[in-house]
Amino acid sequence: MKRWHYLAPLGAFVVLLGFLGVGLSLNPREVPSPLIGKPAPDFTLPRLDDAKQALSRQDLAGKVWVLNVWASWCVPCREEHPLLVEFARQRVVPLYGLNYKDKPGDAIAWLGRYGNPYTATVSDLQGKVGIDWGVYGVPETFVIDKQGVVRFKHIGPLTPQVLRERILPLVKELNA
Repeated sequence: MKRWHYLAPLGAFVVLLGFLGVGLSLNPREVPSPLIGKPAPDFTLPRLDDAKQALSRQDLAGKVWVLNVWASWCVPCREEHPLLVEFARQRVVPLYGLNYKDKPGDAIAWLGRYGNPYTATVSDLQGKVGIDWGVYGVPETFVIDKQGVVRFKHIGPLTPQVLRERILPLVKELNA
């Protein structure tokens, strides 16, 4: 009976080590999204450049598009921004911005300073649309197909490798 008193904690410790090992091997940028394979959440938001105009998910129906969630206060957004500017110059796919919990004046000044890669940017002042999209933080990037279905989500700043190996092939496939 005394053996079990020693073996039970040891067994629990081994199980915990197994969970820790599996957890440490996961890529934090590849958090599974419940949106993948499902219709993109509906939204209608004011445009950042003209709050009297709105943009909605329905306005983007029938084309493949990329949504980048960003903010002027976001340090990693500054890191990925030159890559977005270069990506937009290639005109492979329309790139839309979702300015998340940001002051419109700050966001407009930021785009003026660093360049505006977006076909259009909408302003999500309260972050409610971001919540609908399952945004954990900024930046995050989504690829949406012609039927309005979310096909890919990337958490954190984009890298040349993610663009080259994941987004560009997916966009090409979706446009075929």
